Amino acid sequence: MSAAGPFAEREQGVDRVLLGIGRRGSPERLLRERLALDSGYLSRLVRALERQGLVRSEARSGEDARRRFIVLTRAGLARLRRFDAQDRARVRLLLAPLTASESRQLLEAMALIERLLRRSGVVIGAEDPAGAAARWCFARYFDELDARFPGGFDRRAGGATVRAELLPPRGRLLIARLDGAPVGCGAIRELAPGVLEIKRMWVAPSARGLGIGRDLLEALERIARRRRARLIRLDTHATLNEALRLYCKAGYRRIARYNDNPYAQRWFEKRLR
Repeated sequence: MSAAGPFAEREQGVDRVLLGIGRRGSPERLLRERLALDSGYLSRLVRALERQGLVRSEARSGEDARRRFIVLTRAGLARLRRFDAQDRARVRLLLAPLTASESRQLLEAMALIERLLRRSGVVIGAEDPAGAAARWCFARYFDELDARFPGGFDRRAGGATVRAELLPPRGRLLIARLDGAPVGCGAIRELAPGVLEIKRMWVAPSARGLGIGRDLLEALERIARRRRARLIRLDTHATLNEALRLYCKAGYRRIARYNDNPYAQRWFEKRLR
């Protein structure tokens, strides 16, 4: 082995850890699982990267202080950008011998593989509506409504669903996580005997295109069927085109207004078999 060998291996290890952390950061536990590293070894790596000024660890608001979140510093982000540039250069070399049509097919295949790999990291489960993940999703959801609705969104008027309505036996809240981080939510609650209502359907912009909205909707419908509900209802705003397409494709039909939600402009219903 040449004298440069061990140094090159260490550098590749650093880049692998930085890539695993990513631009948005990562919980230390998930980073360990993602990289398949021993807990003690990863801790030593992270401490070494902290001494180099490439990363820092912090506790996130609302989370257990013992669960550390690893983020890249400015120097770490700069190194990750250099790594990405090198990776793009390797891709250009790979594409050079191919025709334009072949290059397009290869890039499309690579994009599909990346999307499917990201999708494989999605997990949906029931969580407490008062938990940190739920609070984070609700806050981002309301922020988006405020930005997209003409005239904004008043949380006191439009976000009045209470925690008890989203807890069993009256309801259920589902949180979608991508690589452990919350990226979406959806809830269901009882309106009347045999009639349930879907509320707070939202997926983070960074995770859209992975089918998470459809997965959440189907999971909520399974809950309704287990409860032997005969109808599911929901409302939405006319500006939320993605939601309208999702509901129509899933078999929901337009109905007359059934509630007094000041922000609802479209009302839907689906009859369950």
